Amino acid sequence: MKQLILLIILLSQLSLILTAEERTSIDLSGDWAVQLDSDKSGETEQWWQQTFNDQLALPGMLTAQGYGDDVNADTPWVGNTRPEVYADPKYDPYKGTANFKWPFWLQPDKYYRGIAWYQKQVQIPAGWWDKRVVLHLERPHWETSVWVNGKKAGSDMSLSTPHVYDLTGLISAGRQKLTISVDNSINLNVGLNSHSISDHTQGNWNGIAGEMTLYATDLVWVDDVQVYPDYDDKSARVVVTIGNKTGRTVAGKVKLITKAAKSVVGEYRISGQSKLLELHLPLGNEFQAWDEFNPVLHDLQVALDGDSGEKDSLSVKFGIRKIATDGTQFTINGRPMFLRGTLECAIFPKTGHPAMDVAEWKRIIQECKDHGLNHMRFHSWCPPEAAFIAADELGFYFQVECASWANQGVTVGDGKAIDDWLYEEGERITKAYGNHPSFLLMAYGNEPGGKNQNAYLSKWCTYWKEKEPRALHTSGAGWPLLAESEFHNTHRQTRIQGWGEGLKSVINAKAPQTRFDFSEYLKNNPDKPTISHEIGQWCVYPNLEEIKKYTGPLKARNFEIFRDLLDNARMGDQAHDFLMASGKLQVLCYKHDIEASLRTRGFGGFQLLDLHDFPGQGTALVGVLDPFWEEKGYVTADEFNEFCAPTVPLARMDKMIWTSDETFAADVEIAHFGEQDISPTKIQWSLKVPGGDVIGSGKFTEVSLPTGSNTSIGLVSVPLGKVTKATKLVLQVAVANLDFENSWDVWCYPTKLDTSKPKGLHLATSLDETATGVLKAGGDVLLMISPEQVKTDVQLGFSSIFWNTAWTQGQPPHTLGILCDPAHPALGSFPTDFHSNWQWWELVTQAATMEMDGFPGELRPIVQVVPDWFAPKRLGLVFEANVGKGRLLVTSIDLQTDLANRPVARQLLSSLYQYASGPDFRPKEALTIGQISSALVK
Repeated sequence: MKQLILLIILLSQLSLILTAEERTSIDLSGDWAVQLDSDKSGETEQWWQQTFNDQLALPGMLTAQGYGDDVNADTPWVGNTRPEVYADPKYDPYKGTANFKWPFWLQPDKYYRGIAWYQKQVQIPAGWWDKRVVLHLERPHWETSVWVNGKKAGSDMSLSTPHVYDLTGLISAGRQKLTISVDNSINLNVGLNSHSISDHTQGNWNGIAGEMTLYATDLVWVDDVQVYPDYDDKSARVVVTIGNKTGRTVAGKVKLITKAAKSVVGEYRISGQSKLLELHLPLGNEFQAWDEFNPVLHDLQVALDGDSGEKDSLSVKFGIRKIATDGTQFTINGRPMFLRGTLECAIFPKTGHPAMDVAEWKRIIQECKDHGLNHMRFHSWCPPEAAFIAADELGFYFQVECASWANQGVTVGDGKAIDDWLYEEGERITKAYGNHPSFLLMAYGNEPGGKNQNAYLSKWCTYWKEKEPRALHTSGAGWPLLAESEFHNTHRQTRIQGWGEGLKSVINAKAPQTRFDFSEYLKNNPDKPTISHEIGQWCVYPNLEEIKKYTGPLKARNFEIFRDLLDNARMGDQAHDFLMASGKLQVLCYKHDIEASLRTRGFGGFQLLDLHDFPGQGTALVGVLDPFWEEKGYVTADEFNEFCAPTVPLARMDKMIWTSDETFAADVEIAHFGEQDISPTKIQWSLKVPGGDVIGSGKFTEVSLPTGSNTSIGLVSVPLGKVTKATKLVLQVAVANLDFENSWDVWCYPTKLDTSKPKGLHLATSLDETATGVLKAGGDVLLMISPEQVKTDVQLGFSSIFWNTAWTQGQPPHTLGILCDPAHPALGSFPTDFHSNWQWWELVTQAATMEMDGFPGELRPIVQVVPDWFAPKRLGLVFEANVGKGRLLVTSIDLQTDLANRPVARQLLSSLYQYASGPDFRPKEALTIGQISSALVK
């Protein structure tokens, strides 16, 4: 009897040991053997039977470890290119193998497109002999197949979720050979420009990123848990999927354990391979909801206790929140909200594939929050688990898409393979990430094509509204606008510059003011919320200092080309100045865009393209942050946050340019989408000269600010008669005792200004015989060239370049604002910053920029135009030179037409007159008549 007891004790201890082994996963990261299979003969030749000799580390990327081909002009890129642009002779020096450089996106050190085989010997514990064994590959790219000891386990081709293989019955205890093939060929066309696969952004990489594990469970296990919170009922519906590989009928109990509620127990009985068990989890009155201001998460453990001794558990986190719509607005937990977002386009130059760790995603999301944003749209790709975890914990919203941009080469709704695959991918995405409260919005993907797209996407929306109620659903980002969608993403009438609008856009064609909004769009679309699609796209000059930051598998060879082009144009020393001047204009454009959205009462929100640079599609430097989510030096997060935040003071003004006989007027309002109402508080305002006199100030009567709306505050009115000279003024509006303030630059010019020509100065409108005679005789000449006289194909506008000229086929404007020295005496009576601001709108829209490449390299314009980085010409609006014995001041701004109604032009003309007739007019460089004439139409 004693021996029997001892035996029982030993068996129980052995059981405990086996249980520990059973619950232990095996980390597969480390060294793997590898063999490339570019001609795809490996499966036919049964490579899983072979032993590979080369080595690399997984998780990781094949080409980042030296495998693949050198990049050259014949590299089979994934993504549309612009061969007509690449044919330009200026790219010829970069087309050879030894010095190949690609101008349109970041360039990998190596390139490989095809199958790669990865192999590893794995020691399987003895305790797994009667267990279910699963292989988990978090983010392969992209189609995988798996063999165990020469037997195929299956294939998978999700771009968005882990590839999971059940190896039960194929794997046994001891040393096992695991072989994985990864194919990054386009075996299913989701759209070559889709950011899930395209070389424009992350690149078409081959490898496996993230977690790589083998793990074991009992043959009855918790396969999946989906939590559907019911905010109104203060409960959650928990759907548990129980798997059964015993081959017999099993029964048992499942227990839900969470601190947010009492435990709930349900019973199961399974005669087949799986069963859904639906349980009701009451949460009580003390539960805390999840949102951007209060990201409270709850842990739920689902414990399985089988009647035959099976044990398993699965833990998930969830948040209790309700996303809904109310007319044209979104609501969360019953409170109206405004979505301030940016795109994320799979831009990860340090790794060449998406970040897989929570810390990095927290850094990215915190940068977005610091800039006043509360959500992110994943353009034609879906982020990994780490991104959702970070967003859940920080309180940040996601719009997720099914890894497709079905346009330009593929369509939806036309019977192609993608039609079914999108539903399959959607199922995988919602199962993998649906519990995350940050998963707020869902679309098929980006900007679809196809003659039957409306019918297909109508069914898509109807299906997903019923299937996945935790998110709101729309057809596609950009279009189409369908009745079945729960919200719209559209660019129509919801941004200040559209693709193809060029100089006819709001910002370029209409004098600057801040009264316009998108209310007309809402009148025509009053039934559901709208998020404006991809607003902004305002470019800056490349930050050439950024080149050294590319230490990963992707290099900025495009920036190296741009640096060479700038050096060849003899302006390499101005790169930083171009960056800073164009950056200030970019911020002004984004402020104009964002505030228009915030002024639109009842609007749903906006999505920037982009808060950080987009490295592809020709190199679209549209971010105030670089691709590493780091500042470029011309705007801080706090400065950006003034006009992009939960609470933003706004001012509606008829114009930004005023005269001294007028009364400045602005209607003040506050867009407030904070956590709660703001109790009665004072709103302060001031109109002052920066660092100088206060022209006017005041406080409005205390007012309450209900959250979820724009509140009209009152009228600011200031007579400008005391302004006696041209002056920049700043209107500042602040919420007293709270950290919410915003400001706007406006200008006041004297109503009466002497613009008569000074004695001794010859005024010319062309280089005629009289003008050249004056110069030969040693006289002074102000040459005012009409824009029609300027020989140029550079189209000038107020805004910066939209997206980039290479990808928009030369859409104007072709420039990035002005650059000048405000202290130059020629501008002594013309107050200006070193960059474009609103007073330059009147001037540049009635000007042409002179091309000065034929001038001596030392000559720099007084007012220079920041050029396109693809064509860095020396461009000027005002310059000076010694010509013969005389002195010449030249401008190609129209300073002659309708001066009575153009106070800015009057002021600049007066300033140029004073300079050209005064003692400071001493040009340093000399030009000939022929050189000047080369910039003019004959």
